[in-house]
Amino acid sequence: MTLSPDFTPWSSLLGGALIGLSAGLFILFNGRIAGISGLLGSLLSRHGEGRGEKALFLTGLLVSPWLWSLFSELPASSFPVGDFGLVAAGLMVGIGTRYGAGCTSGHGICGLSRLSPRSMVAVGCFMGSGFVGVYVIRHWLGV
Repeated sequence: MTLSPDFTPWSSLLGGALIGLSAGLFILFNGRIAGISGLLGSLLSRHGEGRGEKALFLTGLLVSPWLWSLFSELPASSFPVGDFGLVAAGLMVGIGTRYGAGCTSGHGICGLSRLSPRSMVAVGCFMGSGFVGVYVIRHWLGV
């Protein structure tokens, strides 16, 4: 097995640690799970409480790449599936988030760290779906 020259274990480890730290601090100081889809959904609803801290947390997610770009070049990204593929993927993620009552941050980071059985099932489902989706796109559709 050969690793890609773009593989960056130290920055990946640091990024994961920062995500875990921010999720831990969010629940410690606010008593709420840092599930991004839930935060965004309640921020957009009319009757959400704690809107300020939710807006600050989400703003931090959007500002972080800009801050990173001040010190280092952002990694290149490409989406070879085209516009239709991106829209279809976004719709599938949105529908899955609603049916699964959460997203990767809520279930995968916060739920698994709390040993939530519901989150373990959800993570298994969306990871399995992702594996199947990548296999179908790469090997059956040839993209």
